[in-house]
Amino acid sequence: MSSYKEFVEERDKIDYYIQKGYSIKGVTENLSGAFLLLESKNGEKQETLHILTADARKYFSSILLQQKRVNDAV
Repeated sequence: MSSYKEFVEERDKIDYYIQKGYSIKGVTENLSGAFLLLESKNGEKQETLHILTADARKYFSSILLQQKRVNDAV
């Protein structure tokens, strides 16, 4: 699979959870990629995504910055 297709799949997974109201609560990076800890609005559910591509890492970084701006504004 091309790296662009891999990125699109990872981006779509991230977007799916963000649209369902999840937020990124933690990131663990290692040599095999990044693991995103996502938490639902009410905190009852947690999901973990394994992100491999550099472009998807940049993508979730922009979401983290956006979440921080929103939280700082409140």
